Amino acid sequence: MQARDPHEEGRGSSPLELLFDLTFVIGVGVAAESLTDLVAGGRAGPAIVGFVFAMFAILAGWINFSWFASAFDSDDWGYRICTMIQMIGVVVLALGLPSTFHSIEVGRHVDVRLLVAGYVVMRVGMVALWWRAARGSSTYRRVATRNASAILVVQVCWVVFALVNLSLLPTFVVIAALGTLELLIPVFAQGRASGTPWHPHHIADRYSAFAIIALGEGVVGTVASSRSALGGSNGLHWDGAAVLIVIAGVGLTFAMWWTYFLTPFGDLLHHRPARGYLFGYGHIPVLMAIAATGAGLHGAGLFLQGDSHLSGTEVMLAVAGPVAIYLLGVYGLHTLLFGTADGFHLVLMAATLTLLAISVAGTAAGLAMPVALLIVTTAAFIPVVGYECVGHRHQTEMLRSLAKDSQSS
Repeated sequence: MQARDPHEEGRGSSPLELLFDLTFVIGVGVAAESLTDLVAGGRAGPAIVGFVFAMFAILAGWINFSWFASAFDSDDWGYRICTMIQMIGVVVLALGLPSTFHSIEVGRHVDVRLLVAGYVVMRVGMVALWWRAARGSSTYRRVATRNASAILVVQVCWVVFALVNLSLLPTFVVIAALGTLELLIPVFAQGRASGTPWHPHHIADRYSAFAIIALGEGVVGTVASSRSALGGSNGLHWDGAAVLIVIAGVGLTFAMWWTYFLTPFGDLLHHRPARGYLFGYGHIPVLMAIAATGAGLHGAGLFLQGDSHLSGTEVMLAVAGPVAIYLLGVYGLHTLLFGTADGFHLVLMAATLTLLAISVAGTAAGLAMPVALLIVTTAAFIPVVGYECVGHRHQTEMLRSLAKDSQSS
């Protein structure tokens, strides 16, 4: 298993990577559905805790595999078998999510046994791949060996944690500690070495693929909301509310997609490879927010159907809140990779957040849910319109300046 060329032309997601991603569709879908059910039942706090934990487990496994594949994808039978093992782990993890959410809802302890079992299976598959890389590539043997060893140690800790029946507070403390260790594994493994030869544009392509997977929850939420607005009819009797919900839901999903692809992440990683770690793990809140937005749209559908314990204001907050986190996260990544803040971006963000706040406040004042959703969609399009009218010139200049600095250094 030799290292791949980080400057390989035309590098994108492989068919195996796309198949691998399909299993994560299941995990994200189950996590979003569980979030919707608990929030609609009036258990927003436990729902958010469970969702963050579940999505972290899903994203941590996906991120580690994607960066490894960018550097060492040999696509031989051993690599494929190890990938299949990780896919099995994702499915097991997804099957364990309902019991985890239910235990959080009950409130005595958190049942993470099946979830952790799936996660450990995923990570054991990664250990096998790192050991293969250590054997096959002398240049990166130290980094690969340290990765494999660190992952194995942390998985032992996860297994012990899953077998010990802790109360809620200690459980969350241990989860936070082990999650932090997972995030620090690449830092420990790299040490003073140069890291692995990952491909900037391949990594950007992989993250964009997962963003699209998460955006699929927005479409699911739109369908759920529009069906609720139809009042259980056969779909032939549309009214203004149903039309507005479809426009708002699809428009919001489309605006979030458009906003994500405004930033040339591949080019930025090419010029600033040292910020790959920030790019990689900085995506976690962004991807969580995308999936949570879809769950919020689904929750709006339950509210319209009368199956929610939340007020209209709380439902709108469940939609507008994740959208705000998403847009701030994308802007944060843009700023980190460019290394400088764009004043025009700040104006756009201020206008966007103001409109999102108006959608929530308007609902509290009696504004109809479909109209409030349309306001959220309008807010999400502000960065898009700003970029297409003015911002693209700012970004082109910033990218040109960055390229000059990269060439001179």
